[in-house]
Amino acid sequence: MAATRTGRGIALPGTILGIGLGGFVDGIALHQILQWHHMLSSTDTDNIGVRYYSPDTVPGLRMNTLWDGLFHTVTWLAVLIGLGLLYSRVTTSRGRVWRSRQLWGWILAGWGFFNLVEGVIDHHLLGIHHVRTGPYQLWWDLGFLLLGALLVVGGWALRRGGRTIDLCETGRT
Repeated sequence: MAATRTGRGIALPGTILGIGLGGFVDGIALHQILQWHHMLSSTDTDNIGVRYYSPDTVPGLRMNTLWDGLFHTVTWLAVLIGLGLLYSRVTTSRGRVWRSRQLWGWILAGWGFFNLVEGVIDHHLLGIHHVRTGPYQLWWDLGFLLLGALLVVGGWALRRGGRTIDLCETGRT
């Protein structure tokens, strides 16, 4: 019966939703609106030898846009998978689950996890792009990691402060 409670029941769907939504925030805000970087915008100084595609040329922007699109596809799939898992685990009281601190805590933690993994891999290990290139590039990258850590801690705290909801309990939604 414990498996039907929100602790384990919505942890995975909430985390996957947070990963996807965090990726969307990164892609929409940093890649598209602010145009600070694209997926391959720092390959002229990367750590793995990827061919450089300057986002300041039409062919380079096309390649970067293609990789941004692939990135958005992965984040979109994460959101769909998270929603599908959540829907399959919540049989009643869906309104209470969507309003629960448990779910939103897991979503924030997933977003933070996205920032930490993407920041470490793409910004630091591979070096294929940075939050914002220039003289304070390292500080922007470290700030991205700090935001990720704060989201994980904040999500964990929010989740722990929420009450457990029985996912199969009938009642008001």
